[in-house]
Amino acid sequence: MSDLPIFDLSGQNALVTGSSDGLGFAAAELLAKAGAHVWINGRDSARCDAVAAEISAKGGKATALPFDVADEAAADAAFATLAKAGGLSILVNNVGMRDRRTLQEFTRDDLRRLMDVDLIAPFRLSQRAAEQMAPNGYGRIVNISSIAGLIAQSGDAAYTSAKAGINGMTKALAAELGAQGINVNAVAPGYFKTAPNEAAAADPTVTAKLKAASALGRWGEPAELAPAILFLASPAASYVTGHILAVDGGYTSHY
Repeated sequence: MSDLPIFDLSGQNALVTGSSDGLGFAAAELLAKAGAHVWINGRDSARCDAVAAEISAKGGKATALPFDVADEAAADAAFATLAKAGGLSILVNNVGMRDRRTLQEFTRDDLRRLMDVDLIAPFRLSQRAAEQMAPNGYGRIVNISSIAGLIAQSGDAAYTSAKAGINGMTKALAAELGAQGINVNAVAPGYFKTAPNEAAAADPTVTAKLKAASALGRWGEPAELAPAILFLASPAASYVTGHILAVDGGYTSHY
C-alpha cells in the first residue's frame, strides 16, 4: 500500500468483530493487507486461530482474540489485551444477529437477546475503543449496519429496529467523539452472498426480485464490501464522519 499512503494502516491495531468468516473475514483480510495488525474475533477460538494463521501466511499481521461481544467481562479482558499491545486505533463493529419473525412472535427476552448483540454490544465496544483512541487524538470506528436500517419490510421488525439504532448511534458518536479525533461511520450492506444467505441466493425468486429492485441487479460478493470498510477505517476518510454508506448495488436508490 506504499503507493497509496492515504490507505496505509501500518502500525495500527484493528479489531474486527465477527471476523472469523463472511463479511468480517473479508474486511480483516483487506485491513491486514493495508498494513494493520488485525485482531480476529469470534466465539470459536479454533476458528479464530485458523483465520489469523491464514492471514499471517499471506504476509499480513493477525492475532486471534476470541470473545463473545455481548459478554461484558470477556470484552473487558479483550480490551485489556489490546491496551497492552499498544491500544486500538480501528474498531469495526461487524457482529450481528438476525431473527426474522413477525412482530407478535417476539417476546421481551427475544428482543433483548437481539438488541444485546446488535446494538448494545457495539455501543459498549465503542465506549471501550474510544477510551484507547482519545489519548492519541486519532481513531476510526466503523459500524456495520444494514439497508434494513434505512428501509423496512414485513416480518423483520426487531432487526430493522436494531440497525436503525446503529445508524443513530453512529451519528451520535460522531458528534461526541469528533473533537477527540475519532471518526465514526457506518456501512450498510445490501444483499451479499454469505453463509446465512446461501438459501436465499439459490432461490431464483429472490434473485429475480433483487434483479428488478436494484440498479446493478445482482448479489454482492463479500470482497466488494471490504473496500468501503477500508476507506472509512483509513486516513483517506479524514473528513468523513457521521455518514451511513450504503453498499447495496443501488437497492435503496433504485426505483
